Amino acid sequence: MSSCVVEHNTFESNMIKYETINDAGRRLADKIRKGNLCFDGEAIVFIGALGICVRKILPIIKDKHTDPAVVCVDSTGKYVIPVLSGHVGGANGLAREIAKVINAEAIITTQSDNTGLWSLDTIAKRFGWQITKMTNEEMNKVIATFVNKCPTALVCEVDDEGTRYLKSSCPTHVTVYDSYNDYLSDGNSNDKTTGNDKWNKELLILVSPHRYDISRVKHIQYCPQCLNLGIGCQKDAPTGIANEILSNVRNEGYAMESIRTVSTITLKKDEAALKKLQALLPWAELNIYPAETLCQIEVPNPSDKVFEVTGCHGVAEASALAASRNGSLVVEKQKGSVSAGDKTFFYTWALGEDEFACHKPDMNNSLDNGHIEIVGAGPGDPDLISVRGRKFLEQADLILYAGSLVPKELTYCAKAGATVRSSAGMDLEEQFHLMKKFYDEGKLIVRLHTGDPCIYGAIQEQMAYFDEYGMHYHITPGISSFLAAAAELRSQFTIPEKCQTIILTRGEGRTPMPDKEKLHLLAEHQSTMCIFLSASIVDEVMKELLDGGYPPETPVAACYKLTWKEQRIYRGQLKDLSKILKDNNLTLTTMIVVGEAIDNRNGLSKLYDGHFTHLFRKGKE
Repeated sequence: MSSCVVEHNTFESNMIKYETINDAGRRLADKIRKGNLCFDGEAIVFIGALGICVRKILPIIKDKHTDPAVVCVDSTGKYVIPVLSGHVGGANGLAREIAKVINAEAIITTQSDNTGLWSLDTIAKRFGWQITKMTNEEMNKVIATFVNKCPTALVCEVDDEGTRYLKSSCPTHVTVYDSYNDYLSDGNSNDKTTGNDKWNKELLILVSPHRYDISRVKHIQYCPQCLNLGIGCQKDAPTGIANEILSNVRNEGYAMESIRTVSTITLKKDEAALKKLQALLPWAELNIYPAETLCQIEVPNPSDKVFEVTGCHGVAEASALAASRNGSLVVEKQKGSVSAGDKTFFYTWALGEDEFACHKPDMNNSLDNGHIEIVGAGPGDPDLISVRGRKFLEQADLILYAGSLVPKELTYCAKAGATVRSSAGMDLEEQFHLMKKFYDEGKLIVRLHTGDPCIYGAIQEQMAYFDEYGMHYHITPGISSFLAAAAELRSQFTIPEKCQTIILTRGEGRTPMPDKEKLHLLAEHQSTMCIFLSASIVDEVMKELLDGGYPPETPVAACYKLTWKEQRIYRGQLKDLSKILKDNNLTLTTMIVVGEAIDNRNGLSKLYDGHFTHLFRKGKE
């Protein structure tokens, strides 16, 4: 070919090779390169006629699982065609990106893409899952069954980004089940003792860390990364224990492909058996914890002997728990031994599971115990709650919302029969008893708080109750009112070289402020300050801000019921802050913003400075 340009992409290991045959192609290649394509893999972009492209790539075509992505762009830049490795190699996605850069049309020919079906061979990579071992022939049969729209079962035994995507985009020929047992109960069976082998689904798609005997039906299993293996062993234990541990994991009914982390204590970091586990589980993250960390974790099977040697009462259980992201042990400490020569070496292992796998928030009343989701309602406008938050509201059996701060309109999406209560007239104990009643009935409860619940949301005392009673709960964040203030004021709260800090605080009313956080001390920073819950003490707030050093002419904004129908915003100067609030009768739900960032249009960021070089762009000389 007349020209070959090699470009290293954002990821150092990735490469896009451009092949051109004329000056028009070279100009097009330059234009595509400047688009800073984000591509994870090896690819060839050929610019010219498709027939020439096909003849040129014939020598490199070996196998769909190892071939590079090949994309052909016609020399006029009108069409972008994935030629090879559309799914596995990512050519389809690369073609779409190139088409956006040069304003062309991507011509995608793979059936699953054109019918809106999932790409079963690439979806694991997209969501960070592993696939249990299967041959290329088995994979091809699974894909063919799926794209031909044969009756398919989707079993999701965890709740993560991937399973939520599958459920929300489910094709009509797919039936969703929350567990493998539910799937079997729906007319599918695999009873070897009676010879019964009846399936009303031709394909099973399973997303689960569990192992099942499903050899009699076409299937594919995706293993979410949610298991955490903790190990301990005697000094210089042989590498054979690694294989034994993984065999034991499988015997306990878990897929080793779901092991996300392998963890142990610092004392064992150089053991050969640990390195062997790393080799057998190359995708797993290795965690080495100091004894000081592990000794603080309560374990179900403490050992005084282990404490004498390591300084903690259990290496395997403690390290598994430390890695399990608020989860719990699914397999407590197991002991084993292997012989090497005339010596016997002992080892222990335990298995933890991340919280999202232990308990599924979108439970649809299918579990024995309930679930509490603390949801951030956003600043007020029902359209500003998160997609996830709204889905919880639509599923909830009980919605308990902060009635004095959250518009009731946010609860109008509740399902028929749901209980909707305002907590405005309830104390903490009354709120808890109501939530626990629904929880004990296996229901889904949404505790709806204004803004983001982690900022002045008073959720700490509620979580203390939940922890005390061993109740499952999770937090869905929301848009805080200080972010809504920036949007409604059309202001950037950080100004290059002048103000790079935002302070979120409140004035000292009935709730005392820590001595180091008094307003006059925070005011010394001259940062953008967003003051919550302080309209009723505006005189004291204004005095402290002035005493702290803000000039009297500092811009201020009083933002009442941000994004609500009743929203009102008043701008002015700090010296007039008290008058602004009092003259306009601003009380509850008023955010006070102070600082030079309000309405500022001066100061340029380096990010888009043509002379500034960064990862994605070289600056001009």
